[in-house]
Amino acid sequence: MDEYLVPSGYGEDEFIEKKSRFIGRVWLVETEEEALARIQEMKKQHYDATHNCWAYVIRDGAMRFSDDGEPGGTAGNPMMQVLQREELYNVVCVVTRYFGGTLLGAGGLVRAYTKGAKIAVDAAGKSMKRVWSVLYVPCPYTYYERLKLEVEAFGGIIRDTQFGAEVELEILVAKPQTQAFLDKLTDMTAGTVEGMEIGQEYRAFPIETN
Repeated sequence: MDEYLVPSGYGEDEFIEKKSRFIGRVWLVETEEEALARIQEMKKQHYDATHNCWAYVIRDGAMRFSDDGEPGGTAGNPMMQVLQREELYNVVCVVTRYFGGTLLGAGGLVRAYTKGAKIAVDAAGKSMKRVWSVLYVPCPYTYYERLKLEVEAFGGIIRDTQFGAEVELEILVAKPQTQAFLDKLTDMTAGTVEGMEIGQEYRAFPIETN
């Protein structure tokens, strides 16, 4: 099973450019039908808008976009390029425009729709879908802070922490990193901390982006 980026959820943001209002929205979708349904939903909700431009990318499926009446190449394709640069899949983006009376020109439209898509992607956040190993790691309190740093260094996630006689953690680490992470814990603590794999999951978790 491959690993790839998807939106963490719904994202929305907007801005004004020369009195035109641009509203960018992004959704996580699993099928082309779901993407088209989101687009239709926005067209109905913003029936009075000047344009509802869109783009979507489905993993192992379709990639499509529309200028929805804007000059060719000034809206849908720039939005698609944002989704591709961000390396997102299973994503649909709609940028709604309410015309403010001032023409932006082709270059201005490209910049505006690019910005509309980008701010929506940023608002949604990104998640990595991959195979994660679920690890059980009992840890003495003296190593707890160092262990948290190692989890972060390996791009892992601490999903659960129980505080008792010692700290018991449930940690998710990308499958290819599992053995290296366990070896690091053993070496770092001279064998005091040893984790064990208790399962695997194929799912998306949010990642930090700059």
